Amino acid sequence: MNQQRAQEICTSPKMANVVFNGQPIYIQNVDEQNGTARIYPLGQPEREQTVSLNELEEQ
Repeated sequence: MNQQRAQEICTSPKMANVVFNGQPIYIQNVDEQNGTARIYPLGQPEREQTVSLNELEEQ
């Protein structure tokens, strides 16, 4: 996923259908300098992690 689109999804009040390794996720924030995002699986905020934007896919 490109950085601009990830930032748009992160700041949008509407939920977008984004997956990481086939699992639906929520994007908490985007680190533009490092090209990463803080994410967690839907309904599991305790499983928060940082991943490369290249690993995220909008469906």
